Amino acid sequence: MDKFEYRAVIKFFVLDGLTPKEIQPKLTKVYGNSAPSISTVKKWAAEFKRDRTSLEDDPREGRSKTATTLETIEKVHNIVLDDTRGKMCEIAEAVGISEERVRNILNEEL
Repeated sequence: MDKFEYRAVIKFFVLDGLTPKEIQPKLTKVYGNSAPSISTVKKWAAEFKRDRTSLEDDPREGRSKTATTLETIEKVHNIVLDDTRGKMCEIAEAVGISEERVRNILNEEL
């Protein structure tokens, strides 16, 4: 389940009158370890109580995620397929992105 689906469930429970302390155990019962933490539930419950309607993240200032393009993801994927024991620093250098961005691609995109 993705974060938007969790947020929709949290929003439903908030509109139904439940508190974050009541919502989080229900999420854990259904989704197990992938359920959002109590702090995440509290954050989104507060947002929805303030009449927030969007499930999307607010725009953030700073550097954009331009390094995570489909082309970059494909390059990382191909390197990993060629050498499954490659180090993140080597992959980052070969693709021309940071190790943090490589970690994000490996964990979130592939």
